Amino acid sequence: MSQSFSPDGAIPNNVGLADDRRLQRALEGWLPRYLAWWRELGPVDYQDHDVLLRTATSVGQDGWAHFDYVRMPDYRWGIFLAEPEPDRRIGFGDRRGEPVWQEVPGEHRAELLRLLIVQGDTEPASVEQQRHLCRTAPSVYDLRNLFQVNVEEGRHLWAMVYLLHRYFGRSGRDEADELLERHSGDPDRPRILGAFNEPTPDWLSFFFFTYFTDRDGKFQLASLRESAFDPLSRTCEFMLREEAHHMFVGASGVGRVVQRTAELMKKHDTADVAPYGGVNADTLQRYLNFHFSVSLDLFGAETSSNAANYFAAGLKGRFQEDRRDDDHRLHDAVREIPAVDDGWIGRRSVPALSALNDVLREDYVDDCANGVERWNRTLADVDVELRLPHPGFHRAVGVFRDRHVSPDGRLLSAEEWEAGTGSWLPNAEDVAHVASLMRPVTAPGEMASWIAPPASGINARPVDFEYVRAPLR
Repeated sequence: MSQSFSPDGAIPNNVGLADDRRLQRALEGWLPRYLAWWRELGPVDYQDHDVLLRTATSVGQDGWAHFDYVRMPDYRWGIFLAEPEPDRRIGFGDRRGEPVWQEVPGEHRAELLRLLIVQGDTEPASVEQQRHLCRTAPSVYDLRNLFQVNVEEGRHLWAMVYLLHRYFGRSGRDEADELLERHSGDPDRPRILGAFNEPTPDWLSFFFFTYFTDRDGKFQLASLRESAFDPLSRTCEFMLREEAHHMFVGASGVGRVVQRTAELMKKHDTADVAPYGGVNADTLQRYLNFHFSVSLDLFGAETSSNAANYFAAGLKGRFQEDRRDDDHRLHDAVREIPAVDDGWIGRRSVPALSALNDVLREDYVDDCANGVERWNRTLADVDVELRLPHPGFHRAVGVFRDRHVSPDGRLLSAEEWEAGTGSWLPNAEDVAHVASLMRPVTAPGEMASWIAPPASGINARPVDFEYVRAPLR
């Protein structure tokens, strides 16, 4: 489908929007509401500054990453689907091998609507969580990366809103409006998933959030990319290109904090680098424990009839479905999942179809471990190691809910848990020290004391480039 634009250029797209005047008018009517939300709950400052941002103008190699200065409210939040795959077939479930769907089958309308609502709700939530961080950025480079993540989360919201408007009629339009009515942490109208109601008060939290929680987004989008509903599949395919940068921000951000911690430990010959403007390794471990455990809950309970039904119907597959060495139907397959019984943690066998959440979570854990291994290579010189906690640690969903599990996988009494919490999760001293480090650095090329500079700048520009600048008068 060729590239097309609304008359005023407000909504770049490759979905033929100009050929559907009713849909175009509906989305152009939604745009002012979106911009009002952005102004109210997006970044609290810098809305009128010029920011070097990557903007998608098409799905081709030359158009999906165009860099230029832009004011964030003027960012062109486009609607893009990856190019269609000729003769694409359903790759899993009971209808494996049949042609994919270009419209929503009536029998799966409610399930697909629910999947879109949950995914769509996460996109504006993270913008709301991060709105105050621009006031404490550790460098202009990092400030720009924050804004890139924010505007792309906004574009991902637009992607879901397009699908809701285009394929789900009045109920879809109503749900699109609701995506702007729920707010992160709102006691009356919170976001749907718990991790997206947690505060992101500082940049250390932001880096761990973009490493762990955005990585959950990668796995959810990759599973939806397998969908038999082809417009959803193609939407997620393109979103995954942008999501990769968000995870880079997290992985490199934590990596730079780790590097600075190691440098200060060697320079001052001590594990306590807090007096020298650094973050202690045990504080890093506690922040890691929190964000990893909260992100694990996003995958849901270990067994789920909904996940089984989504798979059987062809709505949501597994991560890298085509690389799985099985029949892609799983009718007779069995899987072992965690179990807790009589004071011990073990395993039990269940039908594999019911355990798809656990499969996706396990793939996610393996992927997370790769980044931790890279950080540990930096810490090797100071004889320190970061570790992912046991999957049962600090969980609010699934078999480990209401169980007290230590980071090394021991079942604890309530008293033992209470005694150890301050050693395993960010404590008041950690929070206070990290907060004390959150002082903005606004000169291009300079870095806060607690983070190392990046290895390179953005899009072949130097690290000391003026990525964010006051508007030219």
